[in-house]
Amino acid sequence: MRINAHGHLLPYPSQIPAFMRERAIFWVEDDLSCMCQGTWRRPVTDPSFFLDKKLEWMDANHIDREVLLNLSQLYCNGYNRQDACDVVRFQNDYNAGIAHEHPDKFISGFVVQPLFLDDALMEIERCVKEYNMPLLCLPTHYLDADGNWTVIFDPAVSPLFELANDYRLAVEIHPYNAEEMIGLNDKYWRFHLIWMCAQTADAWHFYSLENIGLKYSQMRTCFAHGNQFGFAGHGRRKQGFAGRPDLFRGAASPDASLAEANYFVDSIVHDPLTFEMIVKRIGTGHILAGVDDPYPLGEMDTVPGSYPGKVIDDALAAGVITESEKEHMWHDNVLKWLYPDI
Repeated sequence: MRINAHGHLLPYPSQIPAFMRERAIFWVEDDLSCMCQGTWRRPVTDPSFFLDKKLEWMDANHIDREVLLNLSQLYCNGYNRQDACDVVRFQNDYNAGIAHEHPDKFISGFVVQPLFLDDALMEIERCVKEYNMPLLCLPTHYLDADGNWTVIFDPAVSPLFELANDYRLAVEIHPYNAEEMIGLNDKYWRFHLIWMCAQTADAWHFYSLENIGLKYSQMRTCFAHGNQFGFAGHGRRKQGFAGRPDLFRGAASPDASLAEANYFVDSIVHDPLTFEMIVKRIGTGHILAGVDDPYPLGEMDTVPGSYPGKVIDDALAAGVITESEKEHMWHDNVLKWLYPDI
């Protein structure tokens, strides 16, 4: 069985509550051509954004099950409390419904908005107790009450991780909203190609220095897109830690988290050389096969030269991993992240 640890699904237009379009929060055009948010439009680039075609796409690409993350557009950063509560509840109910209707095909994650901490804690309780959902999805950064972008591992939101640890949840850390954080013009897709990777590396910086994996040893955290920049910048972080100890009082060594059993990344780095670096940093047992479908930055068969699992196959062909390690990435490693008692 092959399990894709990183997938997304759009609701059909009729499934999205009317208030979300009325408040310009999020909607899908009736002809399924675009997803929309305020004045923002993004083309739907593949039919498998939607359930019926998703199932066909999975069959065609030999993907037996898929882990559904929340839609990044629905992290609710900058929303008022009521809108955030309504949108989060819709997203989680929708994902739970998909997993309930197709339990042999989908494992669904749920999302919370860290700013409204009490609501977030209650939503975790609801999703675990009512839906038995195993995966908490969080953004790399959120907008705090003062309007400042704050890393998700800030101590102010530690109760989220305490509860995730109590419930032994899997956690997904995924970037978004880079264009709102970085004061640059939007050209050549820079926010998706460069700055989202930097956001993930920044979250990892604090995860490792704050020793989050050791503090919350019962939860298992996966960083999206291979934490590509985080691993590439590891030596620079070690040099800074050693050269300016006055700036790191009380912090753990950047090396410490690399050896922890509850730290994972997905495979979507599009580059066997980077993939080899990750293998050498943390070993093959901490890498999950992920496609990031159906976005074109995922390993989509509609993108020239791409197909689901390509970078893992490239790593196998280059002798970086074995056939057995490849199979573990597609199955055992994913289950080890999601279900601690497997």
